[in-house]
Amino acid sequence: MPTPTPLAPSSDKRLFEHVADEITQMIDRGTILPGQRLPSVRRMRERFGVSISTVLEAFRLLESRGLIVAKPQSGHYVRRRSTPPLKEPSQSQPVDRPGSLDVPLSMALANDIGQPAKVQLGPAIPSVDLLPSAALSRALARVARNQPHRAHSYDVPAGTIELRRQISRRMLDAGCTVAPDELVITHGCKEAVYLALQTVTEPGDTVAVESPTYYGLLEAIHAHRLKAFPVASNPKEGICLTALEQALTRGVKAIVVIPNFSNPMGTRMSDERKRRLLQMAIAAGVPVIEDDIYGELPHDGPRPHALRAMDDGSHVIYCSSFSKTISPGLRVGWCAPGKYLPRYLQAKMMLSQMNAVPPQLAIAEYLANGGFDRHLRRLRSAYREQTARMIDAVCRYFPSGTLVSRPAGGHVIWIELPAPADALRLHREAAAEGISIAPGPLFAVHGEYRNCFRLNTGLPWSSAIDDAIRTLGQLAARQVSEGQPMPAEDCGSLAAAS
Repeated sequence: MPTPTPLAPSSDKRLFEHVADEITQMIDRGTILPGQRLPSVRRMRERFGVSISTVLEAFRLLESRGLIVAKPQSGHYVRRRSTPPLKEPSQSQPVDRPGSLDVPLSMALANDIGQPAKVQLGPAIPSVDLLPSAALSRALARVARNQPHRAHSYDVPAGTIELRRQISRRMLDAGCTVAPDELVITHGCKEAVYLALQTVTEPGDTVAVESPTYYGLLEAIHAHRLKAFPVASNPKEGICLTALEQALTRGVKAIVVIPNFSNPMGTRMSDERKRRLLQMAIAAGVPVIEDDIYGELPHDGPRPHALRAMDDGSHVIYCSSFSKTISPGLRVGWCAPGKYLPRYLQAKMMLSQMNAVPPQLAIAEYLANGGFDRHLRRLRSAYREQTARMIDAVCRYFPSGTLVSRPAGGHVIWIELPAPADALRLHREAAAEGISIAPGPLFAVHGEYRNCFRLNTGLPWSSAIDDAIRTLGQLAARQVSEGQPMPAEDCGSLAAAS
């Protein structure tokens, strides 16, 4: 905790009242969340440069205000709010027909990453400060110094054997037994999914997807000249299996799902529902492409099993990446194509031949040194805290009737605004305030979810983020009071406005 200039009494307030006001601001800004323990009296004394008796007087004042509660032999805790938290969104209701959507807004969102002045709540990117960047930089330097011939040469299309061996070991935690020779290294998870689609579909085919779903998947479907069939999903249970069963009767050739901490809702499917999904796919003779990029990031408890853990490689094509856990910039992902391996490798060779060697060797060395699990524990804790703080801020600042997801892992949340608020208009107005968000139509096949948007919780909490959430809440509240959604024809112009 930083040490500011010691507080001094003013003519209208006593010193302990100043201390109480400072602590109140910490609570209001989400620095200390409801239910969390306050720093000790001794630490507060050091923090404010006052006496212990002054801190105790401040605590008593905060108790009388109903902001904190004392627990014997434990300390002081922020009192949980008497007002109920915002509810979660209900099951989505997408348009029940296939389609293909090219979303120009996604380019604007990608370009936001290159604008450090913006508060990056739109792109789902982790903070570099949370990643093992220094260790990876050292590993890259060692690779270039000690293995120059390998670092500057080609390797096999499947990727370096060192990295594939490490990934094979890591996949045991997901319940998957996959040999190194059954893996293919890719340029991130997006290329892994792109190649999987190319492997199991033909132009004109229909692919079942969760709705809402990751917009990069919709872009890949569009690029392959496929049609996406949106299937309703629930923030608690994931893809609706009844709706999926109906979709499978309408000529679907593949299913793409994110069973563990889906993007954008953050849903974790239970193992029972994963098994049922796989059984349905097997009965229909339809392959499943699994995106497990967030699988290593539960907020609590052990890593969940992948859908691939319930399959022998005959039906599930497993895709993942280190972009959310180690480094988004190194662009290292992988795929376990199962029985589709020969066709998948052929598609990889036609698209990009192979991945750069130095990042693969550096990540392999980092994994082999045994620090990854310690890093994951810290990262999961950070994402859990940052997500909780963002949800708490949304509950404080957004208008009544707002709904917000409660993800069990990952670092994104999904927000549904009350009518007639419009997330496309909110995106435009937020951009003018230096804030990036991801509006709901990005995640839809037919442009639905105009009143929804996704927020990134992958950044350490700060006053700038708190201010950004407050600003977003004020903009949303103004829309609700004005009752003026943005015209549909303005959607296409948002990319230029960003």
